[in-house]
Amino acid sequence: MRRICLTLPTNRACAEAITAIGEEAAYAAGHFDVEVHLLILDSSAAPVFAAHAAVVRELPAVPGVVVHHFDEAVQRDFLRQVIHRAGPAKPDLMLDLMLPAALSYGACTNRAFLIAAALGCESVHRRDSDSRYQTVDGVPVFPVHHELTSIGSRAADAVGGVTRSTLDARYADRPVTMVGASFVGELSVDIGDILERDRDVYLDMVGLWAPAEWSAERKRELAEESFLGAGAEVFTRDDSTLTVVDPMRVDMCNISFHRVHESVPLPPATDTIGSDYFLMHLVESAALPGVLHNRHIVNYYTGERRTPQGFIAYQTRFVKFVLSMLYLNHVYDRMAQAGESLLDDQYRVRASVVAGFVRESTGLDRSENVARLDSLDRSYCRLGDRYAQFADVLAARRERLLAEAQQDTEDFALLIEAWEPMVAAARLTRPRSVQRQPDRGSR
Repeated sequence: MRRICLTLPTNRACAEAITAIGEEAAYAAGHFDVEVHLLILDSSAAPVFAAHAAVVRELPAVPGVVVHHFDEAVQRDFLRQVIHRAGPAKPDLMLDLMLPAALSYGACTNRAFLIAAALGCESVHRRDSDSRYQTVDGVPVFPVHHELTSIGSRAADAVGGVTRSTLDARYADRPVTMVGASFVGELSVDIGDILERDRDVYLDMVGLWAPAEWSAERKRELAEESFLGAGAEVFTRDDSTLTVVDPMRVDMCNISFHRVHESVPLPPATDTIGSDYFLMHLVESAALPGVLHNRHIVNYYTGERRTPQGFIAYQTRFVKFVLSMLYLNHVYDRMAQAGESLLDDQYRVRASVVAGFVRESTGLDRSENVARLDSLDRSYCRLGDRYAQFADVLAARRERLLAEAQQDTEDFALLIEAWEPMVAAARLTRPRSVQRQPDRGSR
């Protein structure tokens, strides 16, 4: 029986999400020949963690489901053991990159990748705490259904489990490496208020994540389709395609990976939205098969983002995302050029090649990012009110933000170089605190 890791990273109160993902874990174990390790990585404050722990204790005991609820102390202890075993050149830095003091979308998922390896899981299936499942006649529509139908299978063998295949026949022997869908509901990036205030400003700002050399028309087209997910599409019946998946069609709240996450981690940048989307681009560039399905998850915004402090924090994350693209666009372009040469003869990603592209990007001239900041300053000032006030915050942090974007990229290169030894070390390490649901029956 294969093991899978269904994971929910969180730093906020999300009792309903924990209950719901517990139901998805039960569905997976009941419908597929798998042992599901439900991994809740919880960075919440102590009172919230305690409330989550109570919810975890109330999850029904299900044969084939093992629940792990880890606070940051347990995660840190595990990481220290792994890093000690792996012996990277800068162990203290590695720990900071894996468990930073600030919010990091990439780092929390990287921790899930390592713990999944420790638990012997063949695939990782990620959800978000600020999302929920669609329902049909009151029954949740779980993405894990499509994920477990195909993930890890030889592409030729996965054809029978999908609605259609558009995959080139020469990729038939490669493993299905990524299965995912998108979201419906609110924008994945909380900038809808900007769109409502001034559509032109919104398109200018969102278009800044495109390569600088793109035409204004092409940037605008990208902005028009960014962060929308599947829009208002409502699930009625299953539809799935075996293909090389376009990263614009999937979201990290609704994704699963096989093998690739053990070769290359996600960027560990802090306070940067989009830092966890790297593997989608890598899978596409390497022409690794995937399945795109339509069991989209419902995205919603939490109240914290509506507070003055939350507003500043989120706008900062958006700005840092825009600045990170100077480096990531270069890497994406280099990976696209490399194509299938990114893979070895076992269809595994050559991590050293990817690390080389990332390190190469750190030498880029920052002038493109200076221009991005100038454009953002004009846009925030034009929006007025709290956005104009944020422009003052941005101006005060200008040089620091430019430096952080480059340093984040240098750190990513270091982490890639240390990653495969860390995954190997994780396989020899057991997290010290494990909560197991009692098995009240046999499969």
